Amino acid sequence: MILISSCLAGFKVRYDGSAATNKLALWLVTHGQAITACPEIMAGFDIPRSPAEIVNGTANDVLDDKAIVQEINGKDVTDKYLLGADLVLKIAKKNQVTAAFLKDGSPSCGNCTVYNGTFTGQKISGRGVTAEVLAKNGIKTFSDNELSV
Repeated sequence: MILISSCLAGFKVRYDGSAATNKLALWLVTHGQAITACPEIMAGFDIPRSPAEIVNGTANDVLDDKAIVQEINGKDVTDKYLLGADLVLKIAKKNQVTAAFLKDGSPSCGNCTVYNGTFTGQKISGRGVTAEVLAKNGIKTFSDNELSV
């Protein structure tokens, strides 16, 4: 089974209340070839919500308690991001997910890039917290940019 970020399947769950609809993702979900998940919504975040970025490190550092996920207003939301990643991993295991297509740039789902933690729009190479957890558990992760016909 394939897991796809909910926003890629057209659900308006992104931090700003938008979707990032990908036609192939939508087709896969509507034809029963993939399931969706949004770690932020599963962890109890609102829509819309404040933008968040990984600060002072990488997703791996977040998992090792060396970095945090912080909202633009300074609020530490690391625990919620870890909870969302754990919940998505449980769903992935239950559904025998082998691959995940995730929204790049996200502090949860970024697979190739994430924002650098300065809230200036600058991206760096790296994964989001959920993408890192999935990869560490043997699930191949891909960016939405790799999901095309």
